Amino acid sequence: MDSALEASADGIRAVKISLVALLATSIAQAAVVVLTGSVALLADTIHNFSDALTAVPLWIAFVLGRRVASRRYTYGYGRAEDLAGVFIVVMIALSAVVAGYESILRLLSPQPVTNIGILIAAGLIGFAGNELVALYRIRVGRRIGSAALVADGLHARTDGFTSLAVVIGALGVLAGFPLADPIIGLLITVAILVVLKCAALDIYRRLMDAVDPALVDTAEASLRAVPGVVAVEELRLRWIGHRIRAETGITVDANLGVVAAHDIATTAEHTLLHEVPKLVAATVHVSPRETTGLDHHAVLAHHPAALEPGAITR
Repeated sequence: MDSALEASADGIRAVKISLVALLATSIAQAAVVVLTGSVALLADTIHNFSDALTAVPLWIAFVLGRRVASRRYTYGYGRAEDLAGVFIVVMIALSAVVAGYESILRLLSPQPVTNIGILIAAGLIGFAGNELVALYRIRVGRRIGSAALVADGLHARTDGFTSLAVVIGALGVLAGFPLADPIIGLLITVAILVVLKCAALDIYRRLMDAVDPALVDTAEASLRAVPGVVAVEELRLRWIGHRIRAETGITVDANLGVVAAHDIATTAEHTLLHEVPKLVAATVHVSPRETTGLDHHAVLAHHPAALEPGAITR
């Protein structure tokens, strides 16, 4: 749990630093919007500002995730991170609506774009600020196992490329094509929608307890390699925030005593903790190997839900 708490602290630090960096970038771009009247830069600024705001629910989620489990929230508060991810998805969707509306409005009622040189400089500033934030968020998110933080980092990276699109729009205006600015604004809206799809899919998978099948393969192979484990009955893994919990059932020799069977279960749990990245806890159920045709789970036969197969079945 010490490493899990340290991971939360790293996530909070990443959120604080990226919040300050993106707010500074957005404020600088907003000032240029006033000077130039560029709708493409306005769309990019709105997106950058919303991206900065997504750091707030992530911050709250990381803080909540450090609280100890209670009798009501027996698994702790790690799911707050997934709820923050839902907020991020909503903010991305909102930014797409606003950016698209402003771009269409400017296409229908064209407005002059001035100070092209300043506009280009602002686009480059937006790219640099977002890319630095993206690199930092993605690196920390992958290290601590936070899907929300990684998704937010990829979001920032896409924002950086849309800032470069603003530069292209400015160059188009400079070349005598004034509609290049709102057209680039629409392209930015499309880019936001692509990010929205990816972010929504990632958060959906976390909410549905999806895991990388390679993790299941690793956990299964680790359990089968434990001395005394005859078979793996079932195996379930789930993310809770940026931590993984496991539930598994293993089969051992029916002639073993309670202490020996318990030792095997403890060894199996210890092995999982070492072999499965980001795993913080595992519940191991031990069953005797069936050698006489006796079903040791017969008492559960009238509870179908209790016998539902996991990722690996009997």
